[in-house]
Amino acid sequence: MVGTMALLLPFIRSGRMTPTAAHSAGPEPDAPHVGDEEVLLDAADSRLAPVLVAAARGEHTPAAALLGATRAAAEWERRDRYAVRLAAFARSRPEWLETWRAAAPHSPDALLVEAQLAVDRAWRSPARTEALREVSPLITRAARSDDRDPVPWRIALDHARGARAGHRYFEELWEAAVRRAPHHYGCHVAALRYLAASGRDAHRACFDFADRAAQDAPADSFVQALPLRVAFACLADGRAAWVERERLDAAADRGIALSALLGPADPWPAPVRNLLIHVLARLDRPSDALEQLRLNGPYATSFPWERESEDPLGRFLQVRGELLEAAAEGSAPAPRRP
Repeated sequence: MVGTMALLLPFIRSGRMTPTAAHSAGPEPDAPHVGDEEVLLDAADSRLAPVLVAAARGEHTPAAALLGATRAAAEWERRDRYAVRLAAFARSRPEWLETWRAAAPHSPDALLVEAQLAVDRAWRSPARTEALREVSPLITRAARSDDRDPVPWRIALDHARGARAGHRYFEELWEAAVRRAPHHYGCHVAALRYLAASGRDAHRACFDFADRAAQDAPADSFVQALPLRVAFACLADGRAAWVERERLDAAADRGIALSALLGPADPWPAPVRNLLIHVLARLDRPSDALEQLRLNGPYATSFPWERESEDPLGRFLQVRGELLEAAAEGSAPAPRRP
């Protein structure tokens, strides 16, 4: 573990950038009350939604255009999330992807979705390790199709964790990933998951890794939410007693600062805000959680609520209702300021 961290952390430092300044146009107006029936689970944003509708009709051209645009503009965070969502859709409706692959067998965008889909399927296989090893060539083809793209390397990092690759191999993949995008959130989450599975004291190594990455990342980067993921894991796994309360609060405060830079009632930052609401509620910071509910609007996400219930939307609504009820009774204190 020590050797792994020693090798991982310098690659974070090598990509150091000056944090961007917070942009604010004044206080946001209060969001209108959102009823339970208006809450949406895992809603697609305005760019992805019509693509999924077209894919349901068997049309692949909109997906090709969307992923092509993200690649041309180096929108790696969006490219990563869109590839994951498209692969998830293709698990049950693969016809549009099969047509796309037949029409454009060398397309970096089709290869990316195919590689993500193959890894997703292999992860669900009873013979996971062997199944993952069999899909390695697909990931290699996706990575070679556009050398700038970090997303195939994130897929490779997830693949290596599932295939139980050794530390040295994982670190080589990590170096290649951050060389392409030093602050790519998906690659950092993949590395964090690898560290989390690496040993008994992994929670401390994860916090060290996440804090260092967040310190080096721009203020509006999703990497700022990396410590929040570690805090969530500690709280969810009953390891919070092993971590200083100040460190848990600092992770939440980083998440609050990031949320303040992102647009309100928008599905794009909803995964971060849902995680933040969960952690703030567990840390008994109800007013801060209520403020994030206001900014979040009607968007629920499966993660993190699926970790507590087979009905993530129902669990989100339950926690939301408890926070709103406490506020109505006047028992929520004033929000903290990070």
